[in-house]
Amino acid sequence: MIKILGLGPGSPEALTLGTLNELKSGKDIYLRTEKHPTVDYIKSMDIKVHTYDFAYDKFDSFDKVYQFIAEDLIKRHEIVDEVIYAVPGHPLVAERTVNILIQLCEAQGIPIEIVPAVSFIDVIIERLKIDPINGLKIIDAFDVENQRLDNNTGLIITQVYDKLISSAVKIRLLDYYHYDKEIYFVRAAGVKGEESIRKIPLYTLDRQTDIDYLTSLYIPKGGKENKGLSDLLEIMEKLRSEEGCPWDREQTHESLKRYLVEESYEVIEAIEEKNDEKIIEELGDVLLQVVFHAVIGKEEGYFNINDIINSISKKMIDRHPHVFGDTKVNNSKEVIINWEEIKGIEKGYDTVVDAMKHIAKSLPSLIRAEKVQSKAKKVGFDFDVVDGAMEKIIEEFYELKEVYKGSNEAIIEEEMGDLIFSCVNVARILGIDSELALNKTINKFIKRFRFIEDTARDKKVKLERMSLKEMDKLWNLSKGK
Repeated sequence: MIKILGLGPGSPEALTLGTLNELKSGKDIYLRTEKHPTVDYIKSMDIKVHTYDFAYDKFDSFDKVYQFIAEDLIKRHEIVDEVIYAVPGHPLVAERTVNILIQLCEAQGIPIEIVPAVSFIDVIIERLKIDPINGLKIIDAFDVENQRLDNNTGLIITQVYDKLISSAVKIRLLDYYHYDKEIYFVRAAGVKGEESIRKIPLYTLDRQTDIDYLTSLYIPKGGKENKGLSDLLEIMEKLRSEEGCPWDREQTHESLKRYLVEESYEVIEAIEEKNDEKIIEELGDVLLQVVFHAVIGKEEGYFNINDIINSISKKMIDRHPHVFGDTKVNNSKEVIINWEEIKGIEKGYDTVVDAMKHIAKSLPSLIRAEKVQSKAKKVGFDFDVVDGAMEKIIEEFYELKEVYKGSNEAIIEEEMGDLIFSCVNVARILGIDSELALNKTINKFIKRFRFIEDTARDKKVKLERMSLKEMDKLWNLSKGK
């Protein structure tokens, strides 16, 4: 039997009768640490204890320390029938060694008994008059990077041991909360003569001089915090409600299609401009479209935002077996090959044509053409060198030239399509994104035509009255601008 005791938040008055009886039992007693205010009181009663403080100097990480303590307790149990292990606070609140020990005991069939205690969480709740029914999340400072923050609940962060940890916690919190957010600095909660609970601005957290192993934080819910995904969902649901916006209520999946395309291209434009603020804004617009569709899906009863997140999460895990599984890859090229193979299995593609036909027809035609050509390349239907693709452009040009003066528009359209398709093929082989390349050319054309227009305006000449030769001369001049 391994009995696990809680020593409470630090005041002798908070020790339970059950814990005191076990401490006085004369059994082997092991403490995770003697750095706890109650330990002096225990020793004053001539209770002999062993501590694992030495383990903190023996290992280079807390995880290794905690694993060692749990495994050592199992070894000691093999020698004696009953071992008592005591930890600060409540055994099941923010106590990693207990979690590991319980898992080991369950795996080896060793009976355990938890002797409950007052937790420092209880003291914080009492001191700050917090009702946990309104929402309370408890996070270990060592795991704050992996936790989702939510201003809809209060937040307690435990084990803010030193200034280094407090600095890391502050940086993480600043990702979500405003720098001047008022938080509660809580040290030695429940320990008479040592307890200190005070409000401080978040940005001063790592400047506090009394940070130690008894330090915790409390961040109240609400305030001017940065918005999260749940907040955006609530905003959209409000806009779609009877009290919301008439235009937003009228939208459907169909009516929103063009906005998703437009916003995506605006992100690309912001990226090309290397404008971080604009990238943030435009990505927000794309996210809004995703949330918009999610809220409509929820209203119609078919899907919600969680279905969307679960779907893409599963896809990312399934298509990265080299990260989440046992598959080995040597480079990004092999990653793409695996991705396509897995995608083909998921979609049930039996042929290359199946894969081609499933490329979205709503894509811009240049992008769709490149994707179709890439599918053909995978089975060897491609030019060995770019020269062959260049010659194909010339061939298609002459075929268009032969028919363009005719009256059969369908044939002219077909030959024009062949010529454009061949141009895309050359761009693909050269590693050029034809869609982006054409957009850059369009921008260049607009810039040069502006020069023509501005020059004509300066000369007080209307463009309509200028000859093509005059405009062409200005066009050539614009190339040097």
